[in-house]
Amino acid sequence: MFPTKAFSGEVVPFGATVFREGHDLIGADLLLVDPAGVETRHPLVAGIPGTDRWTTEVQLETEGDWTWQVEAYTDDWATWLHTAEIKVPAELDVDVTFALGSELLTAAIDDYPETALVRDAASALGNTSLSAGARLRVATDPRLAAVFANKPLASLRTRSEPEDLRVERSRAGLGSWYEFFPRSEGARKQADGSWRSGTFRTAARRLPAVSRMGFDVVYIPPVHPIGTTFRKGPNNTLTAGPNDPGSPYAIGSPDGGHDAIHPELGTVADFRWFVETAKNSGLELALDLALQCSPDHPWVAEHPEWFTTLPDGSIAYAENPPKKYQDIYPLNFDNDYDGLSREILRIVRYWIDLGVTIFRVDNPHTKPVRFWEWLLHEIRETNPEVVFLSEAFTKPAMMQALAQVGFHQSYTYFTWRNEKWELEEYLDELSKETSAWLRPNLFVNTHDILTPYLQFGGTPAYKIRAAIAATASPTWGVYSGYELIEDVARPGSEENIDNEKYEYKPRDWAAAEAAGASIAPYLTQLNRIRASHPALRQLRNLEIHSSDDEAVLVYSKYLSRAHTRSGRADAIIVVANVDPHSARETTVHLDVTKFGLTPGGTFTVRDLVTGQSWTWGDDNYVRLDAFVEPVHILTVDLNRAP
Repeated sequence: MFPTKAFSGEVVPFGATVFREGHDLIGADLLLVDPAGVETRHPLVAGIPGTDRWTTEVQLETEGDWTWQVEAYTDDWATWLHTAEIKVPAELDVDVTFALGSELLTAAIDDYPETALVRDAASALGNTSLSAGARLRVATDPRLAAVFANKPLASLRTRSEPEDLRVERSRAGLGSWYEFFPRSEGARKQADGSWRSGTFRTAARRLPAVSRMGFDVVYIPPVHPIGTTFRKGPNNTLTAGPNDPGSPYAIGSPDGGHDAIHPELGTVADFRWFVETAKNSGLELALDLALQCSPDHPWVAEHPEWFTTLPDGSIAYAENPPKKYQDIYPLNFDNDYDGLSREILRIVRYWIDLGVTIFRVDNPHTKPVRFWEWLLHEIRETNPEVVFLSEAFTKPAMMQALAQVGFHQSYTYFTWRNEKWELEEYLDELSKETSAWLRPNLFVNTHDILTPYLQFGGTPAYKIRAAIAATASPTWGVYSGYELIEDVARPGSEENIDNEKYEYKPRDWAAAEAAGASIAPYLTQLNRIRASHPALRQLRNLEIHSSDDEAVLVYSKYLSRAHTRSGRADAIIVVANVDPHSARETTVHLDVTKFGLTPGGTFTVRDLVTGQSWTWGDDNYVRLDAFVEPVHILTVDLNRAP
């Protein structure tokens, strides 16, 4: 049984089904034990009548391993009081009823610090010289109610089995990611057609701009030496020219393997400097961990048993039909599981020692799940701050298994969920069904993925996808070039043409922004909105609402004032026209109880993108023009009516 997960600052829902025989009233508490062994008690609240579900929410801050269990009990005082409030007005068994109440309080006197209050109430209930009405008023005294609300007068307490809960650092579930290729930043084409690669030093010039856009994680592909055997040329062609750099995923050459740096990028000292420069810019570095080799990797000669040998004596290269990767040899754990596992652990610790705190793991679903369970446990024992992102675009069971054995977050199917109904189902699944173990990182694109939606949707599509990703999940990301609306695919594929995996791709960011050809200001605005609204930095609080239009998606996020540092509740409503080719008019229907309001009233909403304000209620007219602003991100004024 794997522990459920939360990240520091996350508001976690707890629940249990609680019932007993008969008609006595019951109650239930959540018992939480923090990593220091301190137990706290949190009352559970009964949910929808007839469901027997009891729930509460607790914001967890302390990192480490927690346990939790539910304690249920018969609420003796509430049961007696309920009976008394029925029988006494009906003049049924009045003296017997009060005698039972007096006995109940008398037995509990020593269990409460409010001894005098409880003793006096017990005496009054047993005093037959007082009228029934007077005695009932004593029983319903708010002061007595407060005593038993704080500590129920209960019996028949039972506890569930303890469950494990791991609270990880906030970056495990919260962040804005930006991917770029260091070799492209500062790359220059020479007069003879050859290229001068960008380096860690030139790439660092991009970091302040990434930070100014509000991103807090910069992710870079592998930085290791690249093989030459079967090196791929532009657009994944089989023949590389003398000036083609090859794919950074074809790892290994005579210059070294997974613990080496490509000489054109710089030295180990340059890498350390790059990590520190990122840190000084407010960015954490995420490094790609791609466990595969080029035919030129030192392991091929030193450990041929770590690969799959075919009957003809050749080593099998990677395939994902119809894609073929002749320049990459996948690893085979079956022949020397222990030796290969130890070597990978050494490599991961090597990069941790160089300052890496986040790993984006390439294709983890092609390695044994038990290997990841072991590796992530080993790293957690010595470096619990290190975060692993799973790039597992595979079947749901495998994605969830990787999350359960320890991956902190995961890529998802979000990039392929574009219709309203698809998004409703999937966002509800991510925020409710799988949120106890799988944390989604909603990347809008990657260096491998350019969906038809983005290919043919233009700037509106890019804004729609970014707005949904940035507001639906506390973790989201973009691959560089997204802000420039790079939407041309290689024919017959979902990859960008002139793909950066196979060639240098320097970009003039400043010129594009000056010409109005960049949505970097929009991405910046999205990250500022996220930073200003704590409701958007939670995963499990997403609630789907409805509209009368098949292309208008509506959801909200709400955080009560008990869970915000400001002490003010925060509510956001997102209304998105997911058709990038049209203007849509519709009526939006809200369940306002989902963000703390009473149905039937009115309230003020302000669009955080445009600054416009409207008076809204349960049902509201909306017009969204994809070519103007396709998405409303509305903050709800919970403090005043218009």
